Order: sequence, then C-alpha cells, then structure tokens
Amino acid sequence: MSVLEKVTSTDAIALENKYGAHNYHPLPVVLNRGEGVYVWDVEGKKYYDFLSAYSAVNQGHCHPKIVGAMTAQAQTLTLTSRAFYNDKLGVYEEYITKYFGFDKVLPMNTGAEAVETALKLCRKWAYEKKGISENEAQIIVCEGNFHGRTTTIISFSNDENARKNFGPYTAGFIRIPYDDIEALEKAIKSSKNIAGFLVEPIQGEAGVYVPSEGYLAKAKSLCEDNNVLFIADEVQTGIARTGSLLAVCGNCSCEKQCEKQPTYVAPDILILGKALSGGAYPVSAVLANDAIMNVIKPGQHGSTFGGNPIAAAVAIAALDVVTEEKLAVNARRLGKLFRSELAKYIETSNIATLVRGKGLLNAVVINDTEESDTAWNICMALRDNGLLAKPTHGNIIRFAPPLVMNEEQLLDCVSIIIKTLKQFEN
Repeated sequence: MSVLEKVTSTDAIALENKYGAHNYHPLPVVLNRGEGVYVWDVEGKKYYDFLSAYSAVNQGHCHPKIVGAMTAQAQTLTLTSRAFYNDKLGVYEEYITKYFGFDKVLPMNTGAEAVETALKLCRKWAYEKKGISENEAQIIVCEGNFHGRTTTIISFSNDENARKNFGPYTAGFIRIPYDDIEALEKAIKSSKNIAGFLVEPIQGEAGVYVPSEGYLAKAKSLCEDNNVLFIADEVQTGIARTGSLLAVCGNCSCEKQCEKQPTYVAPDILILGKALSGGAYPVSAVLANDAIMNVIKPGQHGSTFGGNPIAAAVAIAALDVVTEEKLAVNARRLGKLFRSELAKYIETSNIATLVRGKGLLNAVVINDTEESDTAWNICMALRDNGLLAKPTHGNIIRFAPPLVMNEEQLLDCVSIIIKTLKQFEN
C-alpha cells in the first residue's frame, strides 16, 4: 500500500496486525487527528478522549503552545547528545528544578527509563552514602505496582502476564501490600540494607487505588526515621492529573509552592514523565537534591536523547500550560463533579458497583469478574457512543480525560457513560 493512499480503519488495523509485534491489544478505533479533549478517527467520527494516552495528554491534544515550542526548536537544533552543551538544557534544568523544588534533575525520555534511573540512583546512594555493602541494597515496592516493563521492573511486579517467561529476574526488591503502613514498617526494620521505598501515590494501572488519608506522610516519616529514600513515581499521577501539581501534594491549590503546603510529602527522589511533554514528545525526569544526585558521576548513567533541545523546549512549554491554565484546580473541581454524578447513578445500578479516584484520574468498577469481557464490551459501546476509554484489570474502566476539559463537556461525558452503562443493566 502506498503511503499516499488514504487508509481506512480496517486497513490500518490489518497493517498493524501483520507487521507489528502483538504486544498491545488496542480498542479497535483508528485515530488520525486530535484537538483539546477530542480525537477523530480516519472516517471522520469525533470522540471524547477519556484516556489521554494514559495521562500523557493532560494539556489536551496538540496544544498550540507546546506544538509551537516543539516545531520552533525542531527548525533550529534537534540533538547534540550530551557530548556537547546546548543552549536549551541548562535553561530547562533551572526551570524544572525550581518548579518542583529540587536541586538537580537527571533528564531521560520515557517513564520506564526514569524509574530505572531512580533505582540506580537509590542503590548508588545506598553504597556510597548510607554505607550498605555493595550488591546488598534492597528497595521496598508495593504489590499491584506498575512502574514499566523493563527486565528490572518486571522482576518486582506481581503481574504474571508481564513476568512469565522473561526471567531470570533481578534481585534486590521486597514486595509489600499497598497502603499498609505496618507492612512498610516491618519491611524497613527487617534489614539494615533497606535503601529505598518506591511507591505510586495512587496506583493507576492497578485500578486507580487511592491510599488511606495520611498513608504517604506516614510512609515518608518512616523512611526519614530509618535513613531510607522515599521515591515517588508520579509518571502517571503527576503534572496536575490528581487535582494538585503532584499527587503527594495532597489538596494544595498549586497556586503556591508545594513545599509550603501542610499536606505536601516531599519525596527524596521524584520521577516524572508522560504529561511532562503534554504528550508531544518523549520526556521524563528524575529529580533529587544534591546529597543524592551528586553520587552520579560522568559515564555512570545517560541517554543519547535525554535532555535534547526539543525535549527541553517542549517540557518548559508543557509546564507553563499547567500553571497558566490552572489545570490542577480544574482537575480537582471536575473530578469531584465526575465522582458525584457517577455515584448517584451507581446507587441504583447493578452493572457498576463503585467509582473512585482523585482529580481527573478515576475508575468505575464493573460488577463482574476480572476474567470477564464485560468491561471491554462496555468500552466498545462507549466508543460507539462517542467516548474512548479502556479497561484495566478486567473489570475496571479507567477514566482520565485531558485536564483542559470544561464542565459542560464533562457533564456531556457523564451522560454518555451513564447511558452506555444502562445498556448493560440486567
């Protein structure tokens, strides 16, 4: 098929199935345009995007400020590698460290790369600063976690679909239940070799599990008391998604510096990605203060594309949009409205049992087993009704629209969701 020929949905799906690895199971819709909260398929049908590329498109599709920064930089200088300095990276590094309140940033490209970077940083700090014997460091993680799919990360996952037949696995991790402060305390005190605690402030892929009030603060306090690094993976929950700049910010308005907020839990290492570029370009980052970050020396970690000029320009523009358009405030307000409206319906529903979440990261639990196809079928019906979402863990549907959505659009989406769920009522 010529690249100039117009591709139908059937054609595009067939091409992917024939020539692409089958490592994803996409909803059968073929998109070719996006703007704000909307996407269009190749036949011209318009949809609300209620997944936001797994929260990468918080600022909306093709935001003009972000696209403008990307195209302008692409016409000037795209890549130098880190063999040389460029005139954008230092500006970006100053911007992002001040934005989030850290001394240093280590720029990478993808979320999984950033997690790997944080793990390496934690281990090196443990050996050179904490005094743990080399190769003995242990990092505590949570059951139900999703931090990516690299060999190291799947080694501490309990998703057998991601793990099976990919061993041998990397050692050095202790897995505990999520949102269980007693289990964390027991694990920390079980060995003098505990280097860090890696946690998602809200477990997104597991089904949007929000921990108990005070869990993160207690976890940070335990880490501080035992000289253990608190590592927050905010790849999905960060950049205003949960109604504050970071999920660890609690309920701050993001109109002041996060560290001045009483509910702020300051990570020792902060991991960001996805919406750090507004979905326009792969950009991720690991932030920490000098006492931690300075253990990394030349040649010990890096990436050819990490910190490239386009990434730097795009990330600055993406964070500008978050601030200028008060996206955290909007996410918090609309998230409360979304959960309130869905909860009213669920009170009398026999197909949906629960809505949960924070900000505009939410999930609806479907009244069926994880092995059933009910949630998938509901998402297919949602597609037919003009809204795109996907199940996670079989019987849970995640709803995460772009944060530029307005109240009228949100209520229209709530109406579509309720109408669709009613189609499946017994």
